[in-house]
Amino acid sequence: MERTTIDLWVGIFVALGVAALLGLAMKVGNLTTSNLGATYTVTANFENIGGLKPRAPVKSAGVVVGRVSDIKFDPATFEAVVSLNIDKRDAFPVDTFANIYTAGLLGEQYIGLDAGGDEAKLKNGDRITHTQDAIVLEKMISQFLYSKASESKDDASATSTPSKSTKKADDALGANPLDDLTKPASQ
Repeated sequence: MERTTIDLWVGIFVALGVAALLGLAMKVGNLTTSNLGATYTVTANFENIGGLKPRAPVKSAGVVVGRVSDIKFDPATFEAVVSLNIDKRDAFPVDTFANIYTAGLLGEQYIGLDAGGDEAKLKNGDRITHTQDAIVLEKMISQFLYSKASESKDDASATSTPSKSTKKADDALGANPLDDLTKPASQ
C-alpha cells in the first residue's frame, strides 16, 4: 500500500475513536436526547442525596419517566431540595414514594418513584413528601466496622469477668419459673 492510503486509514480510525469517546462521554453525562414530551415539575426533600446529579434519570418500574432538573440546598431545613421533571403522560398519585437508588454497586444514582394508591394525582409545583435518602457506601462500611468493634469489646469484657451468681442475687432479681424445667434431672 502507498503511504497516503495508510495515512488515510489511520485518520479514519482516529476519527472513529474520537467519535466513540464523545458518544460515551455524552451517555455517561446524561446529555443524550430523551424522549420526554411535555413535563410537570415536582420537588422532593432529602437529608442526603449522595452522588445524585442534575439530569439523573427518574424511573418507575425501571422505565425512565423523567429527569432531575435542579438540586438546591434549603438552609432552613438543612435538606437538599430536588426538582424533578416528570413526563405529563405519567401521572403519579400524591402519596408516591421517591427513593434514591444506585445502578449497580458503584454506578450512577437515580430517583425511583413507587406509586401510592391515592386517587389524587401530583400536579405541577407539588411536593413529594415520602422520601428515602441515598445509601452511602462509606457510611454503611463505617457503621459495620464500628458495630463489629463494639461486639469484640463486649465479648472481651464478658469473658474476662466471670459471673458470680448467688442465691441471694437470684432472689433479688426474681427467680425465673422456667429455671426448674431447664435443670438436668438429679439422680
